[in-house]
Amino acid sequence: MEKEERNSNYNLYVESKIPKTRAWPSLFKAFLLGGFICAIGQGFYDLYSYLFPNLAESELSTCMLMTIIFITCFLTGLGVYDVIGAWGGAGSVIPITGFSNSISSPAIEFKKEGIIYGICVKMFTIAGPVIVCGVVGSILCGFVGLFL
Repeated sequence: MEKEERNSNYNLYVESKIPKTRAWPSLFKAFLLGGFICAIGQGFYDLYSYLFPNLAESELSTCMLMTIIFITCFLTGLGVYDVIGAWGGAGSVIPITGFSNSISSPAIEFKKEGIIYGICVKMFTIAGPVIVCGVVGSILCGFVGLFL
């Protein structure tokens, strides 16, 4: 009985310390930021299609994605992307920008430990499990597709 009461008191204490978030403003900010990032990407796509009219659609997409990845890494290095992410929340985790940020942040943070043990090893601490899960999942789906 004493253990249950202690756990209940602890849960009440934790709930009182958890910051309260307002869902609708957070959702609205995420929607705005995600849409803004997508609009920037579309703008680069349109710019590249205007500048290089002979490029295939896949090559235009690749150029646009490389630009978005570079801008995200650059803003992460300047510390600006963290501020953007704090404001927009999940809107900043649009797959390509969020993934770029999750690779570049640890690389920047651990650069003092050297190229091999700092940058190369720590670069995939956040994104590594996602990459492994994606590769293993695609292999399993490939085997399922092969045998069905």
